[in-house]
Amino acid sequence: MIKLVFALRRRPEMTLDEFQTYWRETHAPLVAERAEVLQIRRYVQVHTTDLPGLHAAFQKRNGGAPEPFDGVAELWFDSLDVMGGDDPAVRQAQAELLADEANFIDLPNSPMWMSEEFEVVGLTQT
Repeated sequence: MIKLVFALRRRPEMTLDEFQTYWRETHAPLVAERAEVLQIRRYVQVHTTDLPGLHAAFQKRNGGAPEPFDGVAELWFDSLDVMGGDDPAVRQAQAELLADEANFIDLPNSPMWMSEEFEVVGLTQT
């Protein structure tokens, strides 16, 4: 199983609440509608909790750190093969999602990467 991880920063003109509402109520349904054609096995949104003073305390603990991300998107796929190819339906779905992402994500400042999980502690540990 391969996981795409996308660390999101909101567009500068948006509040955290506006960003999270758009992501949850507008973008999530678009992903869900395209999940089958994109062969997405699982999609999770991780929304940053804005607790006063918490991020400053984390930054102090680390001796300084960049501003936190506004959220993380996690998408699971069976393999890397489903990410590419020349299927026009896949390319169209990818283009539609990217176009919508530009409405709420500061794309140049939001890194993404492919990963493989190695569970250390959890319910499925043997």
